Amino acid sequence: MKEYRTHTCNEITLEDVGKKVRIAGFVETIRDLGGLVFLDIRDMYGITQVVTSADSKDVDIISHIPVQSVVTVLGTVRKRSEDTINLKLKTGKVEIYIEEIKILGKRTKALPFEIDDNKNVREDLRLKYRYLDLRSEKLRENLKLRAKVIQFLREKMIEKDFLEVQTPILTASSPEGARDYLVPSRLHKGKFYALPQAPQQFKQLLMVAGIDKYFQIAPCFRDEDARADRAPGEFYQLDMEMAYSTQEDVFEVLEPVIYETFKKFSKKEVVKPPFKRITYRESMAKYGTDKPDLRNPLEIVDVTDLFEKIDLKAFKNQLVRIIATHDVKDQPRSFFEGMTDFAIKDLKAKGLAWLRIMDDLSLQGPIAKFIPEEAKTEMLKRTNSKEGDCIFFIAEHEGIVDKLAGSIRDELGKRLGLIDENKFEFCWITDFPMYEYDEKGKLTFCHNPFSMPQGGLEALETKNPLEVIAYQYDLVCNGIELSSGAVRNHDPEIMIKAFEIVGYDRKYIEEKFTAMFTAFQFGAPPHAGIAPGIDRMIMLLTDSESIREVIAFPLSGRAEDLMMGAPATVTQEQLKELHLQIKDIQ
Repeated sequence: MKEYRTHTCNEITLEDVGKKVRIAGFVETIRDLGGLVFLDIRDMYGITQVVTSADSKDVDIISHIPVQSVVTVLGTVRKRSEDTINLKLKTGKVEIYIEEIKILGKRTKALPFEIDDNKNVREDLRLKYRYLDLRSEKLRENLKLRAKVIQFLREKMIEKDFLEVQTPILTASSPEGARDYLVPSRLHKGKFYALPQAPQQFKQLLMVAGIDKYFQIAPCFRDEDARADRAPGEFYQLDMEMAYSTQEDVFEVLEPVIYETFKKFSKKEVVKPPFKRITYRESMAKYGTDKPDLRNPLEIVDVTDLFEKIDLKAFKNQLVRIIATHDVKDQPRSFFEGMTDFAIKDLKAKGLAWLRIMDDLSLQGPIAKFIPEEAKTEMLKRTNSKEGDCIFFIAEHEGIVDKLAGSIRDELGKRLGLIDENKFEFCWITDFPMYEYDEKGKLTFCHNPFSMPQGGLEALETKNPLEVIAYQYDLVCNGIELSSGAVRNHDPEIMIKAFEIVGYDRKYIEEKFTAMFTAFQFGAPPHAGIAPGIDRMIMLLTDSESIREVIAFPLSGRAEDLMMGAPATVTQEQLKELHLQIKDIQ
């Protein structure tokens, strides 16, 4: 018989009754009932109950084994008594009568928290003892699902004749949006490698190399702040690129892969392809965001033109958006006041006006007396409103009003229970602007600097930069950006002009993107790609509130590995080898 186990803890069934077996795992619970002592032994696969009686010479030792110790148990399988059957477990009709138990790894320290009761445990404590946190059923199931999803994605891409290629982790620093993680070189004094923010340049170079369809489960490294749906440090994506492809070709490949993945690994309704296509400008106008949650039926309507001549101080020289909520006549006044408080306190808005539509279609609310009949009629028409509905007003400057209206729309959807939590609804956001102004008022790339502008070189040379549209697209699911992609710019002359518009000359491109710029001069096929985020997919499939719940060993919100103690100081000898010196840090 094997030394540690003949079966895993979910394999013992009624067919094994009378057989001698050995299992191994963690002691999850001990129940001493006087004449009998029951232990639940758990491994990665399940739980099996083992039992000993007062007649056993080892009963006292068994009843005092510290929970979460690792043991191996030899014994005979028998049926459970009728009153102890547990149909929630696969092994719930059987138990093992202990003949021998050995402690393989004794717990000698007090547990920092209860393993399966970690909801109220501080996250920093859970991350410090992540190996214990991962013993919990929820996280263990998340990791198992993650592995299955990645395997499924890989199989689907191979079925579609994509070639899996691994690209370098140590590469050159390049300005691609976020901060790089830098790695000093020992052999080349004063020079640094960078960890790739994404395999962007490499996958485009693979297209130049003639690799027709590329993919990999790619690690990406970005030094950016954490969010609920963004892990600091590193994340993984299904990176793919296709030669001789258009935007529609990418959609045609990815839509069934995403649909089949969500359909296979979730019990929720999954909206079938083709996914809805929404332009960036339409999305901002209707939903106030470029990642709309389409489960929310509320839409934003522009009524600026109706208020240009109305004497209402709060709306004067402002852009005005409205959101109509239907059938809310039973909502108490506190609901509407609560929304106003949310806008002012949480969103830092100047206010949030609202009007109720009464049975005779008259308006009731703080600004009702300022609304002329003609404007009221047009608002009801544009929003398809009727008695019992309510209209919320958002007035702000350009650049602020859409985002503010989008946040109000999201909150209304939540508070009114309009969002179907048992549904995955996807959409494509397309036609992103090529350029935008940053916070300092400098013209910069809106999305991806390597995207092809619609209209090519002519558009760059003849249009206002803010009017240039790029072949860029995002895949959005339930209000979360799942993926970004683009038709790539494979023409050196277009690349030069695209960067000139934001203030960079040919020399800059040659220095920062040497390999790609040079490669394109040897002939490059048109190509396009995309990269769905693996972590976000698993987050959605598991209904996790934080992306850290689907990563085995995530960094904390402050980008620290609390378990391993990283980042950490290093020795002077290590610094000397790397030609580095640490100055005094204030």
